[in-house]
Amino acid sequence: MGDIIHALPAAASLKLGFPGWQVTWVVEPRWAPLLQANPFVDRVVHLDRRTGAGLARAWRELRAERFDFAVDFQGLIKSALVACAARTERIYGFDRSLAREPLAAMFYSDRVPARSAHRVDRNLELAAAAGASTALHSFPLPPGRAEGDLPAGPFVLASPLSGWRAKQWPLEYYARLADRLRREADVPLVLNGPPGERDELAGVAGAVLHLSSIEGLIDATRRAAAVVGVDSGPLHVAAALAKPGVAIFGPTDPAQTGPYGGSFTVLRSPSAVTSYKRRTEIDPSMRAVTPDAVFDALQPRLARRTHPADCLA
Repeated sequence: MGDIIHALPAAASLKLGFPGWQVTWVVEPRWAPLLQANPFVDRVVHLDRRTGAGLARAWRELRAERFDFAVDFQGLIKSALVACAARTERIYGFDRSLAREPLAAMFYSDRVPARSAHRVDRNLELAAAAGASTALHSFPLPPGRAEGDLPAGPFVLASPLSGWRAKQWPLEYYARLADRLRREADVPLVLNGPPGERDELAGVAGAVLHLSSIEGLIDATRRAAAVVGVDSGPLHVAAALAKPGVAIFGPTDPAQTGPYGGSFTVLRSPSAVTSYKRRTEIDPSMRAVTPDAVFDALQPRLARRTHPADCLA
């Protein structure tokens, strides 16, 4: 999810830079709702890697068109192979030193040594190398769809189980945060997740459970007074919508994958070590960020967004 959010401005810049051209985006089906009604994307090709039939269908769709060039924003071998399937002579991608999987750079005709730190800005540099003359900082997310029950008044939204385990915040910390929010700010904490996370999220005392699809998450994010997030897709959705909130970081670097824009306060322990290792346990640096620290950082953001009408912005 985060990769798509981070590439939205680059795709918009490409569309702006090549007026009259058609932009095709290849995406896994579960993330396709993020591209609904995107004014800068003309066609979406679903790449279902779970079945041979899904792979064959995407292959046929790509082979049926003529593309002038392809851009690989992910920097993975799988995404580079998709670009190759588009059967184009020009494939733009990151330099080997920046690609998330260095071997992916072998498939590119043009390797771009981007200098920016944040992924959004790096993607914009890659789009510029492909010919996008103007950077368009646009995050055209769909409106979403109301799912389930949400509080009638202001609420704080969080998606605790998003992202891999090492960069999650302990569930018991959300219970302590929910308690302070209700007692001192008279605002409930809503925990969002897909239906499969019901049992785990239901154990967080004092929080309101909201189970939904991606469309429901977007709708809930739009309605929230503020968001508490970790380095994961839901955080980047909230940042793209310019929602106020607090982002908790540990083993990943907020300079690269932090919430884009200035609407979030980022909390990170001084002891945190950037590793990007997908460990099966919560990183100690995430536990070092206390619920009290999150509440204190959240309070001034909430103070400016406590009127019910503001929550629908």
